[in-house]
Amino acid sequence: MVTAADPEETRTSVWLTARPAAPARRRSEAPSGLDRERITAATVRLLDAEGLGRFSMRRLAAELGVTAMSLYWYVDTKHDLLELALDRALGELALPAAPDPKPESPPEALPESPPEAGSEAGPGTGPAAWPGRLRVLACGYRKLLVAHPWVAPLTAAYPNIGPHARAFDAALQRLLDATGLAEARRTGAHLAVSYFLHGCGGAARRLPERDFRLALDVLIAGIGGIGGIGGVAGSAAKTA
Repeated sequence: MVTAADPEETRTSVWLTARPAAPARRRSEAPSGLDRERITAATVRLLDAEGLGRFSMRRLAAELGVTAMSLYWYVDTKHDLLELALDRALGELALPAAPDPKPESPPEALPESPPEAGSEAGPGTGPAAWPGRLRVLACGYRKLLVAHPWVAPLTAAYPNIGPHARAFDAALQRLLDATGLAEARRTGAHLAVSYFLHGCGGAARRLPERDFRLALDVLIAGIGGIGGIGGVAGSAAKTA
């Protein structure tokens, strides 16, 4: 089983290694009907069905109806394949869309009137909007961990720098940018949320949903508290 540390083995992430193309003659010898996408999808299904402890290249090959050696036309090691499967699973997570860039007003346009007192700046903007969006993102991540129990240990074992992992990190950063916190405190909040989500990974199936949401609300209230953002603590109390 893959663990967070594999002693006596130095590996480079599959996302940092450019795999050279095989010569034309060798490409013609590759098994037909296989590609990296199909192999990765089969890996995810097998990990879901049998778990990380039973996974092997030989077992995967049997699932695909090919020889184990044929898989190495597309990946160099089992670790590379597990990294690909990890990022594919993270791709199932729905992320909040990036805000549209604000269009520039034409020179002759009159400035917009300021919003009336008590009105909101608009959906998805301002300090009042980020707690709910962060809850949605965090609860979605928890559901992903429940659906794919092997994701949590692989997140601890590998750099987790695939495109979907980076997209998740960028989405979290955008939400925290909306808090209005100073840069150093945003960095601390980012670490706190990341550690919270990864830390609950091993207990995702055992931790009741209500307890998870309560802990999340305490975390969000703390982030709002260090920024002096009114209303966040009250919102957390209502959902507890």
